[in-house]
Amino acid sequence: MQSVNMLQARSSLSHLVEAIEQGRKREIVIARNGRPTAKLVPTDAALSGKRIGVAKGLFVMPDSIDAHNDAVARLFMVGVQP
Repeated sequence: MQSVNMLQARSSLSHLVEAIEQGRKREIVIARNGRPTAKLVPTDAALSGKRIGVAKGLFVMPDSIDAHNDAVARLFMVGVQP
């Protein structure tokens, strides 16, 4: 893992991205004032993390999430004078 400071990352971003794209680096940490702040990783690595799924099986997604928009809007309008 390579670590670069913010100024170096700013001035050499295209080279850092190229290193990631070509697989020479799997991740590059960008630091501000010596403290890790951000991580540059390939997009496939960023998306491949395991999802927690804490709500899996607890609800069913309706076919149309917009089906009840009017009813919900009316609930917010209770007591509002036109």
